[in-house]
Amino acid sequence: MTTALLTRIQLNPRHPSVVKDLADAVGLHRTIMRLAPHDLGDRARERAGVLFRLDENEDGATLLVQTRIPPRLGELPNGYGRADSRDLAPMFKALAVGTQVRYRIAANASKRLRPSAEQEEKGHTRGNVVPLHGEEATAWWSRRSAESGLDVHTVLATSLRPAQVRKGPGPRHALTRFDGTATVTDPEALAHAVVTGIGKGKPYGAGLLSLAPASRG
Repeated sequence: MTTALLTRIQLNPRHPSVVKDLADAVGLHRTIMRLAPHDLGDRARERAGVLFRLDENEDGATLLVQTRIPPRLGELPNGYGRADSRDLAPMFKALAVGTQVRYRIAANASKRLRPSAEQEEKGHTRGNVVPLHGEEATAWWSRRSAESGLDVHTVLATSLRPAQVRKGPGPRHALTRFDGTATVTDPEALAHAVVTGIGKGKPYGAGLLSLAPASRG
């Protein structure tokens, strides 16, 4: 049976580590990786199945962290936030063709360009990856959701502040949050997408797909 654990951390906005992590995507990633064992070697994030998303609203910031192994919550800085975990196995078990769901995902909607003439002269066979916005971003999600076993009915796309490295110019990873309703068309593909994430930028808070039963009536 497919399973994963979801940990919800209500962040303490006054904690120094929280303040630093919210300004530095690399620092936030390092803090989250404390939840995984230290002996996983290369590709530790993938081995532990770590995905995360930062949800911010007027009530504060909540960090959602998904893992395939029990998170080591005691490794978080003391006072970092209130945390609780739950097993997602019941959710996976409930997925069936025709199930109506609500979804949320913060994704790095992007595409790779063809190599420029200058890049081709240097022997590059692949162009730059560029972020998508507006209708292009929504079209990207429509394609990726269909591949992931969802027939999307409604989409609300919200541009989020990009994941930014605090020291130096650093990379900026564009994030778009997609919310809406959908029907499950392929439970196996959908479970795989939830466990492995969707799209690029997973170390920077992209790719975690959340599902909940759609309200009726």
